[in-house]
Amino acid sequence: MKKVMTAALVAIALTANAQEKPKMWYDNIKFSGYGMLQYQGQDKEDAESNTFNLRLARFILDGKIGDVDWRAQIQGTNVKGPGEPTVQLVDLYAEWRKYPEFKVRAGQFKRAFTYENPTNPITQGWYAYADVINKLSGFGDRTGEKSSGGRDIGIQVQGDLFPNSNGRRLFHYQVGVYNGEGINAKDADNRKDIIGGMWVMPIKGLRIGAFGWTGSRAAIGEKNRYALSAEYDLNEYTFRAEYLHSQGMGSVAALGDKADGWYVFGIVPVIKSKLHAKARYQTYRQDKSWNGHVTEEGNYVGGSKTMYEVGANYYFTKNLQLNLEYARVNDRSIANSDKHNYNFVDVELDFRF
Repeated sequence: MKKVMTAALVAIALTANAQEKPKMWYDNIKFSGYGMLQYQGQDKEDAESNTFNLRLARFILDGKIGDVDWRAQIQGTNVKGPGEPTVQLVDLYAEWRKYPEFKVRAGQFKRAFTYENPTNPITQGWYAYADVINKLSGFGDRTGEKSSGGRDIGIQVQGDLFPNSNGRRLFHYQVGVYNGEGINAKDADNRKDIIGGMWVMPIKGLRIGAFGWTGSRAAIGEKNRYALSAEYDLNEYTFRAEYLHSQGMGSVAALGDKADGWYVFGIVPVIKSKLHAKARYQTYRQDKSWNGHVTEEGNYVGGSKTMYEVGANYYFTKNLQLNLEYARVNDRSIANSDKHNYNFVDVELDFRF
């Protein structure tokens, strides 16, 4: 009887092993994405509007091959306006991640500049990135570069150093070399952009850092930028502030060679994991001045745009959220001072899959 039982157990084990499927390369691939539906309205004089909009949709493939992680991401958006959708490849990169102290990423990905730029739109918390991020981080850049979502093609090294007694690392660095032309574009002037950043993390949730960027763009010339950043993000409390400065001619010569801007915001839980309240103050000065000026040709250019924003984000589930936002806008790039101030509202329904 004992021999019979032993033989039966062996047979069961062999059958179970035979039924196990060998792990295939595609078992390490994950498909995900999200969509962002939007309503916006404003009472800007002579430019009133209220419209539904498809902000964007993204389809993402993430995978792993040994010590290398890779990502491919496609985006569809009405970036040119309703009826003129744009579908494009936004991310395609691989990153060697064997050591936390030294990682290497190559391909098309976010530039190593500012805290906000790498933030995912669906987790960023606002109707859009701050104006200064859009204009000085490669979204709709001051240089006239096409909207690139803060991305470029190149290679980057980064790492986290100096773990404390709890294993939490206290210092981060990142340095990248890029074409300097934005996404899906070869280098037009054979001169590369170099972007670097570093930050310290003295306590859990807090990081304080600085970034630098030097490079050029064909037909525009040199661009030199820096950013100073601070953030606290822990237990659903997020506070962030950044200042950006740019030196170098833009696509509009009359704006001169300097621009700057800043933002500060707070997002706090009212009901944990369910309802967040938020407030943001931001300013972008397209010629580093508060008020615009009239050129010799009689054109009014320059001036600042400031927004005072409040709102709330409600999470039906972790994959479905409703974002509400109201802003009072002071736009001094408008020539008529009676038209500087107006109201703006944004409502978004965002979902993940």
